[in-house]
Formats: sequence, C-alpha cells, structure tokens
Amino acid sequence: MLSLKKGAIMTDATVPHEPKRQGGRRGKHSGPQGAGAIDQLPFKQPKRHFKPMDLLSEEQIESIHATSLRVLEEIGIEILLPEARELLQSQGAIVDGERVRIGGEIIEEAIKTAPSEFLTHARNPDHNINVGGDWVTFCPVGGPPNCSDMERGRRPGTIADNADFVRLGQYFNTIHVAAGGAVDALDVHASVRHLNIGHNKAVLSDKIPFVSSTSRERLFDGIEMARMARGISQEQLLSEPSCYTVVNTNSPLKIDGSMAMGLIEMARLNQPVCVTPFTLAGAMAPVTMAGALVEQNAEALAGIAIMQLANPGSPAIYGGFTSNVDMKSGAPAFGTPEYMQAAVAGGQLTRRYGLPYRTSASSAANAVDAQAAYETVLAFWGAIMGGGHLIMHSAGWMEGGLVASFEKFALDVDICQMLSEFLKPMEVSYDSLGFDAIKEVGPGGHFFGTQQTLARYDTAFFSPLISDWRNFEQWQSAGSPEAKDHAHALYKQALADYEMPPMDPGIREELDSFVERRTREGGTPTDF
Repeated sequence: MLSLKKGAIMTDATVPHEPKRQGGRRGKHSGPQGAGAIDQLPFKQPKRHFKPMDLLSEEQIESIHATSLRVLEEIGIEILLPEARELLQSQGAIVDGERVRIGGEIIEEAIKTAPSEFLTHARNPDHNINVGGDWVTFCPVGGPPNCSDMERGRRPGTIADNADFVRLGQYFNTIHVAAGGAVDALDVHASVRHLNIGHNKAVLSDKIPFVSSTSRERLFDGIEMARMARGISQEQLLSEPSCYTVVNTNSPLKIDGSMAMGLIEMARLNQPVCVTPFTLAGAMAPVTMAGALVEQNAEALAGIAIMQLANPGSPAIYGGFTSNVDMKSGAPAFGTPEYMQAAVAGGQLTRRYGLPYRTSASSAANAVDAQAAYETVLAFWGAIMGGGHLIMHSAGWMEGGLVASFEKFALDVDICQMLSEFLKPMEVSYDSLGFDAIKEVGPGGHFFGTQQTLARYDTAFFSPLISDWRNFEQWQSAGSPEAKDHAHALYKQALADYEMPPMDPGIREELDSFVERRTREGGTPTDF
C-alpha cells in the first residue's frame, strides 16, 4: 500500500504485470438463480432511432437563447485567466478587470465552428466512440471521494478501489469509456494522485480515458499517458481525439483559471471538452427552471466560444447538469421532475446550436434501494428522451456524487443494457408481423409451440442480469435475496472474470517510466 507521503507511487494496486484471470465474457450467466460466466451484451455503441423529445416550443427556446446572450452582454462573466479574456477581447468583448461582457454576435459566430459529431479513439480501435449525431455513450461514475460496498461499507476511496472500478468499466461492455476511474484515490498524495489513477486507466482498460484539467501539469500528464497508451505520435494525437475532460464553470457566471486553461489547451490539442455548468436551481442558479437554463446556457456557450477562438473546429460538448436543491436542507436533488425537464430542454438547446450534448444519470440516494433505482431511471429517461449523447455517471453514482457504489455500479450496468436494447430499432418484417403464427394458432390457442416461437425463443427477449423472476417459494427458499444482493454477487463475479487487455511491452515500459519520472519530479504543486 501507498502512504500519503508525497512523491511515492503506487505499484501493487495496479499490478504492473497482472496475470490473466480466468473467465471472461463468454458462456451463459444464469442470473440470480445460479453461477456461471456473465452473459452480457456485446460491446456496441447504441444509436437513437427516434426523434428526441421536445418539451418547450421553438419560441420558448428562442427566449432562453436570447436571455442567455443578454446575460453575457449586459451582466458578463468573470474569467480568471488573462489569456482567455484576451481571446474574447480580440473579438470585441468588453473587459473590465476579470469581468468580460461578450456580445451575442461573438458567441454565435464562435460556436458555428464546433463540430456536431466527431470520433474519439481508444487504444483498442474496437472501443472507438462516436460523439454526436444519434449516438449514445454510457460513461461510468467519476469523481466521488468515497466508495462503498456491502462487505466493507462506506469509506474513503483508495488506489486499489480505483483499480477495481476501472476493471469493472473495462469488463462490462455497456460501459463505453474508461472515464476517470470512478473513485478518487485518497491514500495517494494529491501531487501524484493523477499519475497513479492515469496509470490504472492506461493499463487496466483499453477504452477512452478522462483527463483532469484542474492544473496544467495534471492535464498534460493525462494527455501524454493517453497518447502513450495508444502508441501514437504527437501529430497523430492532434488529428485523432484520444481522451476527454470536463470543465465545470463556477456557477454563477465565473470560469476559474485552471478551467479556462483546460478549455484553451484541450482545444489547441484537438481533444474534446464537456463544458458543464453546475446550475442547481435555488442555490447557484435562479429558483425557476427557465432561469436556471438561461444561466446554464450562458455559461456553456461562453466556454465553448473560448474553445473555438483558441482553435476553430475543436471538439466541444455542451454540458447540462441543471437540477434543483432540497429547499428544506439545501442538499442537491437528482432524478427529480425538474431534473428531467432540464435534461430534455437542454437537449433542445444543443440541437438549436448543432452541438453534442452531455447529460447525466444521477441520484441523491444514500443506499442501494428503491430511491436509488427510481431516481437513476428517471434521470436516464430525461437523458435519453432529451437526446443526450454522452451520459455521464451512468453506473455507480450515489449520494449526489459523494460515493461510488460497487453494487449500484452493477445495478446500473443492467439498466444501461436495458436502455441499449430499448434503443435498438423494432423489427417490422413479414415474419415479425406474425400473420403465419397467428394463423397457425387460431382462436383460443397459445404460441409456445409455434414455428416462429421455436425459431426465436432463445433470442426473443432481453434477459436482465439482476432481476429475479423465480416464484415466491423458490425465491424464499434461496434466502429471499434482494436486488442489491444480486448486484453484489454480479460485481464480484465480474472482477473475478476480468481479463487485463493486452498491451505492447514497449508501451507498458514507456508508461511505467513516465509515471516514475513524473513522480520523482513531484507531479503537480499542491502544498503552498
């Protein structure tokens, strides 16, 4: 284990040359009723085959747009990085100290260059991801300082916990990116934590990683590890987006120095940024949902404009994370009717601008219970029907983002699989219309033995990983297990079946040497 001593590097949790584990993704999973390899869906990025929902009229969307531009022009936004202020000032924005008032025409012209769809590249090309269009991407939870499971309870995250979440994200095919490793590693000094977590993602997963933009050193270290893991040149990195980050504005109406730096540097390197205001109605945004959306829109557009002025055509993602607070306690609330409204309306705004849309599947629940399930499902409903492309925190998010739960990760994976099946187009053909089967059975019969049923019975319907369909007596005799019990067994089995993705030994050596060198150099300054 690694202590909090600055300058140390974790090696045992990531298992530098981890042996191949037995098991994998083949065979049948008999679900809650018995053991066996997990029979999950193959890796395939879902695609929406229906029009997203419109919650607001075109006139209402235009009023939000116009008010957002008025906020930026008349009130302005504080931007703490001089370089970002200078970019906007060069286009005619009015700078008064750190306050920048940006004319609507500056915003509208700048965001025109952002692509509506782009391809991101994983170190395994089979795990490349399309962002935008009709494509949907499920991302695991990212950022909580704590984690939990039924055996060890709620606790501060460690580098070993981080590694296990990376393994789960790699193992489950319905999770499309490696993201940030789910939980922070609080047993590693903050100066080198990003190096250890980045090493986990680089070697334990071959999916697209998240990089942190909270400091210049963290950002460039993360980008360099993503480049090394793919084994590509700097020139190829510039033409092939290979990682992504999230820039959260400091709502209301502020972008701090490190976040503005992330916008500019990621844009210059042609790497995607989700520009995401954290606008909680009643706290950091107006108490009305329309007002919160105005603020969200103003902040997101300002960030995307900075990116496009730094490098026109760089991949930008409009992020929406508007929800409400509990007015009794001030705590964030998710999976609420207001959250769903904001998710759907946010999708309408992004379609107006022709931008990819980031949203989230989140919950404020403190336990893996009914609240956790229904809040997450309702958040997913807003994300899917609103036209979300990158759905963050799709697996494992608890307590409003304070906890990454292993059991909820498994439970949410099953929801993601169900959504993937829902997004598949319905087959409408001569055989599927069933005339011959109906004719074969006639009035008063049943369809169990028809030719159509016998030909399709094994693949006709989705088979969930968590749901328990035994009758009451069978379920009771098995110990009356609940969904969280099945989820616990599922995540444990996934870790047992996990296989480390292959990596060229030369690339592995280069990554190890980079992390060791940057650790000796002290990583990023944190002690002032």
